[in-house]
Amino acid sequence: MGDGTGRDVVFFTGYAKLPRGITASELFEVVGVGMEIDVRTGTIVDAECTLATRLGRRFFRRLVVGRNIDTGLTALIGEIERRYQGSAQKAIITALKIICEKYRSYRAKEGTVTEQQAE
Repeated sequence: MGDGTGRDVVFFTGYAKLPRGITASELFEVVGVGMEIDVRTGTIVDAECTLATRLGRRFFRRLVVGRNIDTGLTALIGEIERRYQGSAQKAIITALKIICEKYRSYRAKEGTVTEQQAE
């Protein structure tokens, strides 16, 4: 689990509207996904989402932590499509795409801190 203390770890969020009639939409209008990403490597260090059940939130976390957002987004989306058969699937994928856009924008704006620059 990430603790957010690494100087290269940045927190990103994405939100997407949930379909009506599912439990999560009774609690929230949108699904929120938050990720700690090491911007030097692209590795997802930790993640959380606002699914209604604890089991669903843990399952989501296990699917994404350790993946690389630079090289593995397409594979991650495919894995979610295959393994997460909940009604919030499309909303979760949309939120992930939003996070990816924010991450890429951040990288373009800030650049990558290399290990040599950090010393």
